[in-house]
Amino acid sequence: MRPERLPLSTPQSLALSGATLLLLLVATTALGPLISGSGWWWAGAVMAIGVIGAGAGLRAVRTPPSLVPPLELVAMLLVLTLLFGGSTSLALIVPTPDTFAAFGELAEGARSTIEQQSVPAIPVPALVFAICVGVGIIAVLLDLIVQSVRLPALAAVPVLVPVLVPGLFTEAGAEVGALVLTAAAYLLLLRVDVRVRRSAELLQEDDRDDAPLVIAPKRAPIVPTMGASLGLAAVGLVAASVITAATPSISTSFLIGTGGPGTLFARGVSPYLELGRDLRRPDPVPAFTYVSPDGIRPYFTLLTVERLEGEVWTATERAVDGDHTLDTLPRPDGLADDVVTEARQVAVQTQEVRTAWLPLPYPVTEIDGVRGSWFWDDGTLNVRSVDATTLEQRYRLTHLDVQPSVQQLRSSGEPAPGAVHASTLALPEELPPIIAETAAEVTASAPTRYDAAVEIQAFLRSSAFAYSEEAPVEGGFDGGGFDAIAQFLEVREGYCVHFASTMAVLAREVGIPSRISVGYTSGTPTDRRVDDEVVVEVDSHDLHAWPELYFEGVGWVPFEPTPGRGTVPGYSRPGADEQSPGLIPSSPSTGPGSTGRPDGDPDRALGGDSGTVTAASGWVRGGAILVAALVLVLLPAMIRWGARAARRRRIRVGPQPADAAWRELAATAVDLGVAVDDRRTARALAEELAGRPGFAADPAEPGAPSAAASLRRLRDAVERERYAPSAPLDAAVRGALADDLAIASAALRADAPAARRAEAVLLARSLRSAGRAVLGRGAPRGA
Repeated sequence: MRPERLPLSTPQSLALSGATLLLLLVATTALGPLISGSGWWWAGAVMAIGVIGAGAGLRAVRTPPSLVPPLELVAMLLVLTLLFGGSTSLALIVPTPDTFAAFGELAEGARSTIEQQSVPAIPVPALVFAICVGVGIIAVLLDLIVQSVRLPALAAVPVLVPVLVPGLFTEAGAEVGALVLTAAAYLLLLRVDVRVRRSAELLQEDDRDDAPLVIAPKRAPIVPTMGASLGLAAVGLVAASVITAATPSISTSFLIGTGGPGTLFARGVSPYLELGRDLRRPDPVPAFTYVSPDGIRPYFTLLTVERLEGEVWTATERAVDGDHTLDTLPRPDGLADDVVTEARQVAVQTQEVRTAWLPLPYPVTEIDGVRGSWFWDDGTLNVRSVDATTLEQRYRLTHLDVQPSVQQLRSSGEPAPGAVHASTLALPEELPPIIAETAAEVTASAPTRYDAAVEIQAFLRSSAFAYSEEAPVEGGFDGGGFDAIAQFLEVREGYCVHFASTMAVLAREVGIPSRISVGYTSGTPTDRRVDDEVVVEVDSHDLHAWPELYFEGVGWVPFEPTPGRGTVPGYSRPGADEQSPGLIPSSPSTGPGSTGRPDGDPDRALGGDSGTVTAASGWVRGGAILVAALVLVLLPAMIRWGARAARRRRIRVGPQPADAAWRELAATAVDLGVAVDDRRTARALAEELAGRPGFAADPAEPGAPSAAASLRRLRDAVERERYAPSAPLDAAVRGALADDLAIASAALRADAPAARRAEAVLLARSLRSAGRAVLGRGAPRGA
């Protein structure tokens, strides 16, 4: 055991706290390559200052050391409430059950945003919340290591967390500047600790009568301590660099679903057109329900894909733009003012579909009520979240029912420069010949691009083709790639993926920009009604893919080439005249540009109250946070319990049982605040302990074992075991050793006040020697 640490004055403790705070603030800057802006850093700085400042204040008012870490966790909770509690808190810092529910939603959002965002990530509230929680936990650990355990060299362990995290997501890892500054701050902490120790030693007078007289120099040597500090910092910096370089980065996903490979559309949606496996599910999975006061039933788009790479269609990977919030939704590309549009309102409640893409009709102009941070994509107007999913969402939307005339489509010319992405026209140089031949044959008599599109749709919907979910699997062409399209044109059996991808490729062959929307058809009306409006149910069997073609002046318009599925737009029917309606027959609706809300209560229309579920889940998540904090506080006690159990086992069946008993007694003394010098012999320690009241008092009951006698027997046993040959001890002698240890330990605890006994349990001081052993400074064999 090491001698008890010399007490620090308030200025010395504040100096260590300041160096610790600086180290944490500098190390946090290593996350800069992962997150855009600087607001997240300032939030973390507030958390670090709050936690470490609270620890410094608690020590300044002489709070028992064992209470400082749990009170720092309380300070962390108060700071989180101040930053994220909002109106759910009392006086801005006192959390309520609603605050914990909000924290639970933020924690779930943090998990989602880490999965869904690419770097540099947008610092949405959920991500900032996760950063603040991480900074708070690291702050508590740093303060515990530096101030309570007094092993500042181990501060490198928690500080490595923000330093190493960038290497998991980017090839370059943390920036060199951040690494250098972190190493410098670490050096400063070590140096401050050395000076604080020297100052405490010079000011401390050793009043023991038997202590040797040593006159310490008034100036501490700089070279040895600075050399050791430089060496530790260099080793840590090199280790961090090597680990960062050796750790493979995690490729970020453009779309994350929760299902495995066999359930891509059961609860999540893949960007690839692998709809067949879910369409073939025997039992449909509920996706969402909706109510439309206008009585319309639109298609709902999740994701729009534009690029055809090999055997799959993929979305154009554009980084999320933090400025594209839902209150800035633009007018759809290419839509001229003279095209008839009507604003339609829909109220949606999602059920078991869980994806980062919001199901919406195209084009949408307004969205309200959705939880989380959602952003729209250029061109497609797909709405994507970086910290939430569609699971159990309720929202209201306004979308445009676009009703172009045949004349407007037929008179459409070449797309204006930059009007569409180049990928919407791209085709490889080598295609299976049947694709070009089919496009030329089908559109030979078409005078315009519009007429060519109508001919392609009519060709695919003709009796020559059949809808089949099994034929592509049996024939080995289940997909949307060029080879699959070529085989589909020969076999002429497939499902929506094949019809949509074939029409999109044939359209590009004749110069029409095309893309594919992945989402749901309009669903099935139910018997449920609210205010005379039908509740429509959409499930996994309504999953669908359809092509959208671009016409200058009208924009992107949908077509339906899959026979037996969905609704054929009126403008795309052969022979349609200029009075043909749009996608869905006209019905009473609000006027153009209206932003009115759906009649009735959409929450009541779409199901029961989810507030109870949210509150319950919030309590569960809040309880989990409290349990985690409790485990962190009790970690020293659990480690000390394990060490005690190991020594007691050695007493019963292991080697050197007397040594184990004596070390456990010494550890108990250190935990209770008794100064134990490793350099002193067992006999010297026994004489010092024998003078304590607990050993000098007579037993409470006549004939009861004496604590002083038990102490002497333990001393004699360990001296015989260490310094004289001895035969193996039998079970009876080992049992007597265990009994003497229990009696002597009880006498030590009887001398200590209740607060010191509680501190001995929560913050076992004897663990410091184990920590020093990790650094190669093990305690010498002695007491």
